[in-house]
Amino acid sequence: MRLFTYIVARDYGFAPNPFYGYCTLATCKPLIRSRATIGDWVIGTGAKIKYDLSGYLIYAMKVDEIMDYDSYWNDQRFSYKRPLLNGSLKQLYGDNIYHRQNNVWIQHNSHHSLEDGKPNINNVTRDTSVNQLLISREFVYYGSAAIKIPKQFRPYRPTNENLCCLRQGHMKLSEKLASAFESWLSNRDEWGLQGMPLEFDTHKPIH
Repeated sequence: MRLFTYIVARDYGFAPNPFYGYCTLATCKPLIRSRATIGDWVIGTGAKIKYDLSGYLIYAMKVDEIMDYDSYWNDQRFSYKRPLLNGSLKQLYGDNIYHRQNNVWIQHNSHHSLEDGKPNINNVTRDTSVNQLLISREFVYYGSAAIKIPKQFRPYRPTNENLCCLRQGHMKLSEKLASAFESWLSNRDEWGLQGMPLEFDTHKPIH
């Protein structure tokens, strides 16, 4: 068991998507998606800029399923995660946006598309560079209800045992720290959706 941590710079409920009983990381963070295996933890901490949530936990997910995009698109469990731009906010920011047709990537009109709804080639290229996405049923998503991470996981001096990244990118932490974090989170006994995405309060239409 390992732990991957990164800063959630923008929180729309898109990456990760914590709705409909599953937390999914289906876009962005290709390196994490390529390296994480079943049983690993992925956590996102708050950004200092804009939200001023440095040192806060936005979400944590324990990977229990890994899937490719075509399988995700065709799996009925995740049909609710296909974006619906005239639906509710959680429908609007659905992350089930990719599948292949004649071996060509199709990007559904979504948060990662251009303003006119056409595919954003940069996002298509980056997202599909790793044909693998992460799925969790054992997760907690705080969003706007983000909680402060205990000091034991945030040593004063930057080390490899700090849950909080100091810059964009990600860190892979030790099994020892992953186990300690899992124990702390389990003792809190808070699972699933605990708050709404930070950007929902100031939402502006995608297109």
